[in-house]
Amino acid sequence: MVTVTIQTESRYPIARKRITKAVQDFLVGKIESDADVSISIVGDRKMLQLNSTYRQKDYPTDVLSFPLQEMGTYSDVPFIGPPDDILHLGDIVVSYPQAVREAGEENKLVDDVIEFLILHGLNHLLGIHHPE
Repeated sequence: MVTVTIQTESRYPIARKRITKAVQDFLVGKIESDADVSISIVGDRKMLQLNSTYRQKDYPTDVLSFPLQEMGTYSDVPFIGPPDDILHLGDIVVSYPQAVREAGEENKLVDDVIEFLILHGLNHLLGIHHPE
């Protein structure tokens, strides 16, 4: 079972059930244990603050991922499971204003862009990265 915790401000309307289902469907076959992931939908000020603090970037981005462990590292050391037997993947943060902007530019629905950004962030939590 995959537990998805979603935090957002009320002014950012999101499809919670859709996001939860998308995350659960995405992780089928990718992980073998119970897992949890936290998703936050924020504004550009918060995203700018996070980018500045953690990436030394002076602009908001559309999505950030904060894994609780780096997948694929320490490959010669066996992974010791968490005491609660739940794989805590980490946190995904999405900028709602950036998603709205991208939806307009790409002629897509905001919900589609948010889902795409969350799945992109999940890839990062699983250790799948792209070139900078």
